Amino acid sequence: MNMATAPFTLRLDTKLKKRLEKEAKQQERSAGFIAAKAIERFLDAKQAELRIINAALKEADKGDFVSSEAVDAWMQSWGTENELLMPKADRHFKS
Repeated sequence: MNMATAPFTLRLDTKLKKRLEKEAKQQERSAGFIAAKAIERFLDAKQAELRIINAALKEADKGDFVSSEAVDAWMQSWGTENELLMPKADRHFKS
């Protein structure tokens, strides 16, 4: 499925432009195609990051947290014979 496109112009540092052109040549694509894909992936990543942050804020609003002590103990157990399960909330704050 071909999507409609619109022209877009931007200024790049000379070194970055050369890197982009080199990558485009290696992939046998246009520099514009590579740049558009990079922008799309960046925006997708930012959108995913925002969803994660919003989910974490919603979870935090419930007032249930894992203490740093529990996290430290869990991390210290990594790679040992007695590796602990991920800790559950052990601090509860209600506003």
